[in-house]
Amino acid sequence: MLKKIYLLIENACRFIPDRMWIKFRFIFLMKKKCNLDNPKSFSEKIQWLKLNEHFDEYTSWCDKVEAKNLVKPYVGEEHIIPTIGVWDDFDEIDFDKLPEKFVLKCNHDSGGVVICKDKEHFDKKKARAKLRQCLHRDYYLNGREWPYKNIERKILAEPYIEPEKGKEELTDYKFMVFNGEVKCTFTCTDRYSSGLKVTFFDKGWNVLPFDRKYPRSTEKIEKPKNYEWMIEVAEEIAHNWRFARVDFFEVGEKAYFGEVTFYPGSGMERFYPEKWDYILGSWLRI
Repeated sequence: MLKKIYLLIENACRFIPDRMWIKFRFIFLMKKKCNLDNPKSFSEKIQWLKLNEHFDEYTSWCDKVEAKNLVKPYVGEEHIIPTIGVWDDFDEIDFDKLPEKFVLKCNHDSGGVVICKDKEHFDKKKARAKLRQCLHRDYYLNGREWPYKNIERKILAEPYIEPEKGKEELTDYKFMVFNGEVKCTFTCTDRYSSGLKVTFFDKGWNVLPFDRKYPRSTEKIEKPKNYEWMIEVAEEIAHNWRFARVDFFEVGEKAYFGEVTFYPGSGMERFYPEKWDYILGSWLRI
């Protein structure tokens, strides 16, 4: 019943003021009230940042096409996955001009990736449905993530990056930068196989004893070869921001920039145990 009420209100949320909508959504997803006047937890402080920091550069960094141009001075072109093409709609794509293996995604979206490893057997109908759904995903309206309000939504294509031999997929390395300093990192593994695993590490690459929404991996995850370089770049990119997450991939000896986000999980993913929400919150000065 509560979920039905939430969905009804979500459909009308464009008419609800930001602060009111955030507090309502926080209660529904986090099962507790959100203190925006004196935020203490990481989740509360992310909501505070949504309401109080509206910088135009955030919009450019959250656009996956624009972010590649912005990050170039920090990493060089060799650490950026090239963009093959950009389109307003799926039906504009000329697949004859794409390589045999490629990736399609939306420039504002999270998780809505279409991977083609064999163009001859690529299911265009399924891909069209998924990407059109992703194009309509509105992170500003649903989560009041301000930078996404003014992104002109597009579909982009990139070359498919082959994982290392013996691995089914790439590992995401996500660096949490608090007031210019990386305090912890998490990895995303098994996304397309046994189910997403999210494992947090301290700066010394020791596993931290908490989960956030998803379970941690039971397998040992090796520190990336370019770990120190990734930390340095993440801190350089985010040195003027109160908080950002900077992502990378690694294949063999080479690292690639992934993306920048300012509100991971919209700041509404529960911590287990809950005390870690407040530990991370203590790292973030606002």
